[in-house]
Amino acid sequence: MLTLKSQQSPPIQRQRYLSSGTLQRNQGFTLLELIVVLVIMVLGFSAISMNLSSGNDSTELKATARDIASALRGAKGLATVSHKETTLTIDFAENSYVVSGHDKIYEIPQDIDTTMRTGQKELAEANGQGSIRFFPDGSSSGGWIKLERGKLAWRINVNWLTGHIELQDAVE
Repeated sequence: MLTLKSQQSPPIQRQRYLSSGTLQRNQGFTLLELIVVLVIMVLGFSAISMNLSSGNDSTELKATARDIASALRGAKGLATVSHKETTLTIDFAENSYVVSGHDKIYEIPQDIDTTMRTGQKELAEANGQGSIRFFPDGSSSGGWIKLERGKLAWRINVNWLTGHIELQDAVE
C-alpha cells in the first residue's frame, strides 16, 4: 500500500511593496484620521438634531389644529344629539377656546397666531371673541380657523351647509 503525505507549507503572507520597492506595513489609521472622522460625525448628528427640534414646532402646531378640529366635531355632534345650537368660541385675547355647555377652557400656545373667518353675527369684537355655531340639523355658521407659527400654518375649514370639518396644511 502506498501512502502519500503532503507537506504543509507555511501560510502565505501578502506583502505590499511601494513603487520604490520598499515594503509597506499596514499600521491602521492615524490619530488625525480618526479625529477628522469623529468631527464629521458630530457635525452630522448636530445637523440632524437641529432638524428634529424644528419638527417640534410643526408637531405642536398640528396637534393644536387637530385638537380644535376635534372640538369642532364634538360641538357638531353635541348639537345634533341634544337638538340645541352649540358653539365653539375662540377668545383671541386669552388665546383659548371653549365649547358651549362645557366648563373646560382649552389653551392655545401663546406663540401660535389664530385668525378666524365666520359670520358677522358670530363675532364679538368688543370681547375679542369669535364663534362657529352648529345647528341641530348638522349645518353650521361656517367659516375657517387658521393657526400660524412662523412660516407654518394649518387651516380648519367648516362647511356652512353640511357642517363638515376639514383640516388642511395652509403653508403658502
